[in-house]
Amino acid sequence: MNISRTINFICIVVGGLIAFYAQAQQEQNSYILIGGIVLLVFGIYRTSRNIPSKHDKPEESFIKSEKEDEI
Repeated sequence: MNISRTINFICIVVGGLIAFYAQAQQEQNSYILIGGIVLLVFGIYRTSRNIPSKHDKPEESFIKSEKEDEI
């Protein structure tokens, strides 16, 4: 597994655990909850940067142009 993917996964898991922990207490600490959410979103953002867009590759057309038929 790539080190960048490992860091992203750790950020997502730790951020989620911190957010759940901060929300599960009787008296919620807003700063810990915000920190957990920020870490979670940071991990998701870094993961989504590596996913290619569906518009990056050229579209393949099933319709042939007339010029291709003449050749």
